[in-house]
Amino acid sequence: MGRAFEYRKATKLKRWGNMARVFTKLGKQITIATKEGGPEPENNPRLRILMQTAKKENMPKDNVERAIKKATSKDFTDYKEVNYEGYGPFGIAIFVETATDNTTRTVANIRSYFNKHGGSLGTSGSLEFLFDHKCVFHLTKKEDTDLEELELELIDYGVDEVEEDEGEIILYGEFSQNAALQKYLEENGYEITSSEFVRLPNDQKEVTPEQRETIEKLLEKLEEDEDVQNVFHNMKEED
Repeated sequence: MGRAFEYRKATKLKRWGNMARVFTKLGKQITIATKEGGPEPENNPRLRILMQTAKKENMPKDNVERAIKKATSKDFTDYKEVNYEGYGPFGIAIFVETATDNTTRTVANIRSYFNKHGGSLGTSGSLEFLFDHKCVFHLTKKEDTDLEELELELIDYGVDEVEEDEGEIILYGEFSQNAALQKYLEENGYEITSSEFVRLPNDQKEVTPEQRETIEKLLEKLEEDEDVQNVFHNMKEED
């Protein structure tokens, strides 16, 4: 099993904490996708996938429609997607993705979390080399699907890991190939149930149980912030 499997195992039960936070984060992503590509899912591939993800997460249809309408409202202040990178306690690298309508508030909050929990915020791009940026697609498995054949079929699209989990197929590919991969899957009759972007650490650091407890306090504080979309780190997960 590769890094992708380890990442999924570690995040499966605590992905975004609770349903309310899932809906808030997905709502922002839907609004951003609508602003960038328009409100019609048939003409907006990213929005189309996010609507499928929202359906999989049981997000109410009203919430989805509100998020789409927000992007077309005259009063809407656009969200900016901003990344923050820093080191937590014991040298753990932390990559924070945010979507915010007030960058001054967001950076102040992120910096305070790092400072109060024994970490320090770094400069933009300082830790990006420690993580591989991947796109992830969840597909409904067809009866006649052969995983090895599918992986060979998709290797030209940057897919480097194909696995099955609870009746669905999960593909991990290069972030830059996201649009081409989505197009290929849709044109070849694969049902995409959801999609996301992740950052997989190139190397993971061992920590003691006591150190883990300290680091997780910072990670939890970051994940609780409404502007934060995702938090990635290179702390080795518990076995």
